Amino acid sequence: MGIVISLLNHKGGVGKTTSAINIGAAFVELGKKVLLIDLDPQANLTISLGIPRQKSTIYEALRGESELVPYTHKPNFDIVTSSLDLSGAEMELINEAGREFILRELIGQVSDDYDYIIIDCPPSLSLLTLNALTSSRYILIPLQTEFLAVQGLAKIKQVIDKVKFRLNKQIEIGGVIATMYDSRRVLNREVVETIHKYFGEKVYKTYIRENVALAEAPAQRKDIFDYNPKSSGAQDYLELSREILSRIESDVSPTPLESRELEA
Repeated sequence: MGIVISLLNHKGGVGKTTSAINIGAAFVELGKKVLLIDLDPQANLTISLGIPRQKSTIYEALRGESELVPYTHKPNFDIVTSSLDLSGAEMELINEAGREFILRELIGQVSDDYDYIIIDCPPSLSLLTLNALTSSRYILIPLQTEFLAVQGLAKIKQVIDKVKFRLNKQIEIGGVIATMYDSRRVLNREVVETIHKYFGEKVYKTYIRENVALAEAPAQRKDIFDYNPKSSGAQDYLELSREILSRIESDVSPTPLESRELEA
């Protein structure tokens, strides 16, 4: 059964979509089969990989008009695309019974086909984000190493804690990713120190350095490994992904159902 990871930050421009794409691509480089779900109405992940408009996107699936229909981007790397139509999903689903669990039910139908399922959340704490949180085992928080980026961290943690208490006992913060980092800047170093004080060992040791190739890759509709595998951006995301996998694989324990099956 695939492990579900959501990338979440309600502030835009922190490298969330870039991280979702390139962590997914790095997992593939490391031998995993990966599904990315673009849950952002802006569809930046879909656009960044140059995927044409699909008949069945995450919008149609959430509305019950289709199942999840992954698009094969390259071997072992599938995408459930988004579209601007998704911006209306919040109002359309507001009266649906169990609306917080729609995505979880959809993922359950394809989970066995993947090692990891990565959700790119919208930059808001909305019903779409709530669906991602109820579906996920781990939350990764990409955080730009700038002063304003650390504002609102308490709110993110509060929301995750509420979801854990009320809707998803399994969820936890898998880690915090420092992005757009430049060790020469005093502010960047100070922000990283602040993040460490707040999250402690949850902060990944690998920082994503500022790298022009990471900005250029979406313009070429490629992930960083297809665009420039020798860049510092590729090196950073590969090393970060090794760290993520190491933490998860040492942490994951069988669910109660899996435990009973093992005993049997």
